[in-house]
Amino acid sequence: MPILNEERHLREAVDAVLAQDYDGPLQLVLALGPSTDRTAGIAHDLAAADPRVRTVENPSGRTPEALNRAIGALDDVDVVVRVDGHGVLDRDYVRTAVALLEETGAANVGGLMDAEGVTSFERAVAAAMTSRLGVGSAAFHTGGDAGPADTVYLGVFRREWLQRMGGYDHRFTRAQDWELNHRIREAGGLVWFSPRLRVAYRPRPTLPALARQYRDYGRWRRAVGRTHRGTINARYLAPPAALVGVVAGAVGGLAWKPLWLLPTAYLGLTTVGGLTVRDLRLRPADRLWLPVVLPTMHLSWGWGFLTSQVRIET
Repeated sequence: MPILNEERHLREAVDAVLAQDYDGPLQLVLALGPSTDRTAGIAHDLAAADPRVRTVENPSGRTPEALNRAIGALDDVDVVVRVDGHGVLDRDYVRTAVALLEETGAANVGGLMDAEGVTSFERAVAAAMTSRLGVGSAAFHTGGDAGPADTVYLGVFRREWLQRMGGYDHRFTRAQDWELNHRIREAGGLVWFSPRLRVAYRPRPTLPALARQYRDYGRWRRAVGRTHRGTINARYLAPPAALVGVVAGAVGGLAWKPLWLLPTAYLGLTTVGGLTVRDLRLRPADRLWLPVVLPTMHLSWGWGFLTSQVRIET
């Protein structure tokens, strides 16, 4: 579990791991980045309270290095479960994942990133993150049938495959999961999605934090595309295309008014779509956030993609 500034959700995330309905031995390694809140103290208290929990330091605070340090600190195990400090595993998650590894022969299995918010804003973000209008058709966001996948949320790995791949590529601050799964598939390994695996994900709590998150997603997805040619498809090009259309229409409309149709149509789509998105967990007041949340996600991702200067030396 890579951890940085997770005081809000860390106990909940750790408790969900330790409460797994799994008969085999279980150990949890917390990789501690240089947090500025009470995360480190909470983590050390959790480790002192349960011998299955230990901590390792991750001075850089970067996720791929945290994951590799945590994996390196594990005892002799065959299965590695990647978890987060703001994710809550279903109680049967580990047991189901281990069974799926055996049933499918996969190198990595994963399931649903089921976003759940606590505040009104977070519930709106959660609805956007689990809708096609918000994130496209990725199965780990919106659900689907079990089967081979390009990538999955978090992941439960055969350790031999992590060793064979050399772990996570430390050069990818973000998108390291997608990049690792791509290398696994290129090497002949199977990445398997199953809706039987569910993790409750806690969204970012503020609009600026959400914008930074999606900007970084776009920035690093472009870096993956530069490193692994042919991995960019139409779904990844939609946010930058939307940003170009909105800006071009807004600026060009000053000279030729019909161009105003571009930003007007986009904002109309996200407003109507946001107010009518199907999510039984949404309260009426939550929906008012969606016409703001959806453009923030789309346009921040597009901005990150278009302005990405990240180039990975190979």
